[in-house]
Amino acid sequence: MDASTEVYFQEQLQDRRRKLVLAASQSRENTRILDLLQEVDSALDRINRGSFGLCETCHDPIEAERLLANPLLRFCLDHLTDSEQKALEQDLGLASQIQTGLLPKSNLQFSGWQVAYHYEPAGLVSGDYCDLIATQAGDLFFLLGDVSGKGVAASMLMAHLHAIFRTLISLGLSVEEMMNRANRLFCESTTASSYATLTCGRAGKTGQIEICNAGHCPPRLFRSGPVENVEPTSLPLGLFCNTEFSTKRMVLYEGDVLLLFTDGVSEAVNPSGQEYGENRLVTLLTAHHSLPPQKLVETYWSDLAEFRHGATRTDDMTVMVLRRSGEGH
Repeated sequence: MDASTEVYFQEQLQDRRRKLVLAASQSRENTRILDLLQEVDSALDRINRGSFGLCETCHDPIEAERLLANPLLRFCLDHLTDSEQKALEQDLGLASQIQTGLLPKSNLQFSGWQVAYHYEPAGLVSGDYCDLIATQAGDLFFLLGDVSGKGVAASMLMAHLHAIFRTLISLGLSVEEMMNRANRLFCESTTASSYATLTCGRAGKTGQIEICNAGHCPPRLFRSGPVENVEPTSLPLGLFCNTEFSTKRMVLYEGDVLLLFTDGVSEAVNPSGQEYGENRLVTLLTAHHSLPPQKLVETYWSDLAEFRHGATRTDDMTVMVLRRSGEGH
């Protein structure tokens, strides 16, 4: 563990200790608080002895995402007791249910737009962020991103982004201002190593789109000519608190299609180690752009499964298709 990470955990534990000491002084039935305080002191002692973050059975490093979620851990996954393993499985199952509940309705039709997506975590929980939000003003917000890390820690950041944007969208802000505020909130409430690539757009009922690509895989736009890339306009969220975000504006007409995806799709590999690649995404979009979004998403997933041919999935994968279907109502 490097020095900066060690300092981070020490500060987190010292802060937790101060809160527990205060709680213990205010509570008569403080047995549990005192037990927690003892665990915190034990963790601080392990930092001083240089053994913090190492499994007490095998002395290998404890999984980083688990340690970030709970710095009091003393054992790696391979050396949990049966009861601890069962409790962990139950927690992961509940986290998966909660995350699934945060996903928007798929195959959505709203204000002259059709949208469909497919979202598939690599494990029980995912770091991909996918959302669709229709407003009373007739706008449709679409968001697709990928937070740093994997597993439970990444899923917590995903849920955090979900809450941030759901709150900001209700304020009626422009996409640019919303991204500026979301970045500041994300920076101020996460660790220095946390960030998220994200495409955030607003589709209006007359076909106009305002879109910000914060370091994410460039969405692909099919209109009448060659497929266009929507290149990044800004840095990822969370890198710097004072980042200023910018947007692009465009108009989509009936039949125009916007394809969004996470790098788990483009970087998926087959048994030979070959990547699926973005060119294959473009080729399919060109060939099947006239399909309804749900059918196009299914086409992508079928092609991806055939390409992977049973190869192990190592990253979360999400595809979203937005199609202009006509005048809004």
